[in-house]
Amino acid sequence: MFVLITYDVNITSPNGAKRLRRVSKVCLDYGKRVQNSVFECVLTETQFVLLKNQLKGLIEEEQDSVRFYLLGNNWKRRIETIGKNFGLDFTGELII
Repeated sequence: MFVLITYDVNITSPNGAKRLRRVSKVCLDYGKRVQNSVFECVLTETQFVLLKNQLKGLIEEEQDSVRFYLLGNNWKRRIETIGKNFGLDFTGELII
C-alpha cells in the first residue's frame, strides 16, 4: 500500500529536537522524504503496523502529531504535483 506520512513535533519542548530527529530517521527507514516533514512510503500491512508502533513510542502524544494517509493500491490517480516532483517513481526499475 502507498502511505503518505506527515508529522509535527514540538521542538520547543524538552527533548523535542531529539524526538524530531528520531521520527525523521524512522520514516527514512521506510520511505522517501518529499518535504521537510512529509514522507512517501510503499509498505506491507506488517511494515505499516511496525512503523506506527515505532513512531508511537517516539512521540509525546500531548505535544506531537503524526498523520498517515493511506492511498492504497490505486495511488497513481490520486497524486498531482505542481513544481519539482520529489516523489517516488514506482513504475520504473527499482534497484536496491
